[in-house]
Amino acid sequence: MDRSTAVLVITIALAVYGVYVAAHLPAMLVAPPAVLLLVLFALQAFCAFAAAIGAWRGRPWAPAMVVALGLSVAVTWLVEAFVLGIVAYLYALLAAVLAIVIAWLAALFLTRSRGVGGDANGEEGHMPVAT
Repeated sequence: MDRSTAVLVITIALAVYGVYVAAHLPAMLVAPPAVLLLVLFALQAFCAFAAAIGAWRGRPWAPAMVVALGLSVAVTWLVEAFVLGIVAYLYALLAAVLAIVIAWLAALFLTRSRGVGGDANGEEGHMPVAT
């Protein structure tokens, strides 16, 4: 699989995850939810959509949004386990670690792929200096 196809797969996965998480938000608005949980799910949806758009358009900030998504997923799992007591502790710890590792690997791939943060030779892009 070449890099452009892999970036497309990552972009689609981010967008699908964003839709999945955003689908939870209307149900949380109907019943009185834990406000922290509502905010964390909204943050996940925002980060997923922003990362998908950034990866699709080849923006240099896309890997940072992927990492932000991974951190928000990890924090959500930890809040669900340790603060709200909704899920088991070990399961939440595993999910949090996996979220961070997967996000870090995807961000690393996007950083090294052509069009996001560098050129075809792996060189880092440079900002033009105003004179």
